[in-house]
Amino acid sequence: MTAAGPVGAVAGAADGRESEMRRPGNWWRRKSTPAKVEAYTRWCYWFIAASETLAVGVAGFGKLSPGLAAGLFLAVAVHAAVGALAVGPTLEWVLDRRPRPRRHLAAVAAATVLVAATALALAQHGPGEHSTAAGATLYSGVLVFGIGLFGLGLGSTKRLVWLVAGGAVGAALLAVPLGMAPLAAPVLGLGILLGGGFLAFTSGFSVWLLKAVYALDEARETRARLAVAEERLRFGRDLHDVLGRNLAVIALKSELAVQLARRERPESVDQMIEVQRIAQESQREVREVVRGYRGVAVDTELAGAQGVLTAAGIDCAVTGAAASTRLPTAVQGALGWVVREAATNALRHGDATRCTIALTVTGGLATLTVENDGVPGPQPGGLPGALGGTGSTGGSGLAGLRERLAPVEGSLTAGPIGDGRFRVVAEVPVREDTYAEVRGERRVPGVPGPHGEPEEHEEQREGREQQEQREQDDMEQDGVEAGPGKAVRGGENGAAA
Repeated sequence: MTAAGPVGAVAGAADGRESEMRRPGNWWRRKSTPAKVEAYTRWCYWFIAASETLAVGVAGFGKLSPGLAAGLFLAVAVHAAVGALAVGPTLEWVLDRRPRPRRHLAAVAAATVLVAATALALAQHGPGEHSTAAGATLYSGVLVFGIGLFGLGLGSTKRLVWLVAGGAVGAALLAVPLGMAPLAAPVLGLGILLGGGFLAFTSGFSVWLLKAVYALDEARETRARLAVAEERLRFGRDLHDVLGRNLAVIALKSELAVQLARRERPESVDQMIEVQRIAQESQREVREVVRGYRGVAVDTELAGAQGVLTAAGIDCAVTGAAASTRLPTAVQGALGWVVREAATNALRHGDATRCTIALTVTGGLATLTVENDGVPGPQPGGLPGALGGTGSTGGSGLAGLRERLAPVEGSLTAGPIGDGRFRVVAEVPVREDTYAEVRGERRVPGVPGPHGEPEEHEEQREGREQQEQREQDDMEQDGVEAGPGKAVRGGENGAAA
């Protein structure tokens, strides 16, 4: 295959992915949940402004002269436009992204007062018998929508209550001296109280809801960071468990070799050979910890992924966990990494609401399928959800999973499958002669482990441990201390003897 082959394939995949991202509706699917709620809130306020134009500017002036009706409609449209323009900056202030938009709020208040004054003048001095009704409609409508839009920028429930109550009472009291009947003024004030109060408290609730959604999203990210920190602590404990005992034994045997060498005893060479063996074993065990092969169980990874995804608000369903107990250690380790990486992708790179994880073992083939409904957006340096670029060195990501599956002859496919869903499928052949260890049972002696190392027989392990114990007892009898650099009087006395 020529170099143009894979390059062309990657370019074709990129073009297909870009075409997929340009489809109608994908821009919305790529938004996070808080961003969707924020966009919905903006649209609601813009709809309220448009409703003012339709409810007041169209319905209220049908019986006036065309010129007067057009002028009043223009005034209502300007008032609605000023309110709509104030929505964006006010929401930015609510979310602590900018200072309070005082100029926008002042413009809303000034436009409301001017249009309301025009309405009162029309009701008292307007031409024709329908001017009073049109003025009252304009007066009450502008105040209701003005209070509702202005309430978005108050920032407290107490101020909201004062705004609604003060606006209703003030509008009723101001209407009486300007010619409105004394019995009609309280009705007008009540209408403004109910309408303006509804819109104002709807604004307050929308602000509270938007802040709550962002707080929940931040808590979700914090939980993900805590999960990473917990994994680091677990990794540190694993390193301590692996290296703690081995380093103590190395220090002990090194000190013993020094004392034996001072006495010119040939056993010192054997002790250093044993130190070398333990050091090499420690290197192997550290590699196992780093690559995740130490104590990895698929059922544990499945339970952990389900718990993390559920805690993050993603409905996660797991099937086939019981089948994992029949898998070899090497296969469990490889599939365990697939579960981890797929769960991480669902958390970090998508906007999933549901995730399904299924494990099946049939016909000598173990198949792990992870599917979620949150197709991620494009990530820097590669295609979203792709298997990474070329030259991966096996660290993390979906590209690294292929390298982890390669030693067990596994395969990996990943990508979007339509309808906003993303699927990861790992398949590993399961053969009896590749079994390394079934959970709960000792590994078969002589069968290579995940990195090719043969497992010791039980008798060999017990003999080595007994030999180490005898050597430690001999050191204690000779007065040798297990600490480099310390004085060993027993060894000196023995040498003098």
